Amino acid sequence: MNDIRETLVIGAGPAGLTAGYTLAKNGRDVLILEHDPVYVGGISRTANYKGFLFDIGGHRFFSKSKEIVDLWNEILPDDFLERPRLSRIYYRGKFYAYPLKAFEALKNLGLFESARCMASFGFAKLFPVKNPRSFHEWVRNQFGERLFGIFFKTYTEKVWGMGCDEISADWAAQRIKGLSLAAAIIDALRRSLGLRKGANEEGAKSLIESFRYPRRGPGMMWEEAARKIKGFGGELRMGRAVAGLRYDEASKLWTVTATRGDGEVETFQARHVLSSAPVRELMNAIEPKPLSLFNARDLKYRDFLTVVLIGRPQKELPDNWVYIHDPSVKVGRVQNFRSWSPEMIADGVSTCLGLEYFCFEGDGVWSSPDSELIELAKNEIAKIGLMDPGDVFDACVVRQAKAYPVYDDAYADNVRAVRLEIATRFPTLHLIGRNGMHKYNNQDHAMMTGMLSALNIMAGKAVYDVW
Repeated sequence: MNDIRETLVIGAGPAGLTAGYTLAKNGRDVLILEHDPVYVGGISRTANYKGFLFDIGGHRFFSKSKEIVDLWNEILPDDFLERPRLSRIYYRGKFYAYPLKAFEALKNLGLFESARCMASFGFAKLFPVKNPRSFHEWVRNQFGERLFGIFFKTYTEKVWGMGCDEISADWAAQRIKGLSLAAAIIDALRRSLGLRKGANEEGAKSLIESFRYPRRGPGMMWEEAARKIKGFGGELRMGRAVAGLRYDEASKLWTVTATRGDGEVETFQARHVLSSAPVRELMNAIEPKPLSLFNARDLKYRDFLTVVLIGRPQKELPDNWVYIHDPSVKVGRVQNFRSWSPEMIADGVSTCLGLEYFCFEGDGVWSSPDSELIELAKNEIAKIGLMDPGDVFDACVVRQAKAYPVYDDAYADNVRAVRLEIATRFPTLHLIGRNGMHKYNNQDHAMMTGMLSALNIMAGKAVYDVW
């Protein structure tokens, strides 16, 4: 068994690496254990296939938090590009700019459908659902039933694999907060008239028009953070799957066991444990079994995979991504990697698109052979009209488990039970990050949870409420 560590961090994603960086930079002892044998960054990593680089899900570097922006600049001072945020929605054979352009949306929907949308919005404002509990009810109150059906229902159900009435209103309030129909209309009119909003201008994140991006993808940030953590004296061990945690109340120490890829088991002791691992996996690893284990096991996750199609040069697509709201295809979103950064393209000229399919680990989509998924993607990209499948000369599939914590009607009570037990029985166990808190955080939010938890450890008390 090694010496006692002050802090052991489970997971080298944005939250874990930010915590490790904050501690190591300030001369504190920290060890990070990462399950993946190759990549740091978690879902924010950059995958590499024959020199073509892929962003897993798409990560805009935009934040209203000065501390996070300063940290990005500190870790990666010379490698950011300023990129235009260009996205579209594909619905019933037509493309809509996203955020919407008023005159384009009016033309695509037609006067009659547009009038029905406005009437539906007016009705929702006059007769709102009191105390909305579901995603459907929350969005219907904000935008009306017609706009919910056109711009929210199909895509949301693709993402989550469940009906919008089964998804908690908490998710809508968190992900769409600050965006109202009035704000969207005003913004749409501005866009139609060519008036742009700056990246630092106040407003809903959904409406920003530009963002910063590392020239070789988000993994560039986290690879550099890992290097700097080691330079400060911190330690990072890759390919370590945490198998067990035991807390000794008398000594106030954690004993953590981790399994290496070769099957060997390593054991560590630490005064503090920071975990960005999925809550379900973390609580299942604690011995003796926690009382809230059944709550943790009831928490659900949504997974997804990206089918990457590499083809001959075509007419340049301006989009970073296209949201596929059309129910006639399974794909949920298409990324255009060149539009994120030209340096993502190995040969500098090929077209490289990533088709994202949302699924559950082990279901039919997840378990399909890569060859079948590639054929599906080629057929669907042709139907949408973004690429000629005959031009595709190479392809690959990248799977991402536990990409999104599910906000079903029981999740809040389950998380509350876990938090209560940790606060009372395990005061030196700190939950951070998206999966660690079962909270659909953006990258900057996840980073902030890691940073504030590290500052609390350094202060010796809970100065900041991470939740």
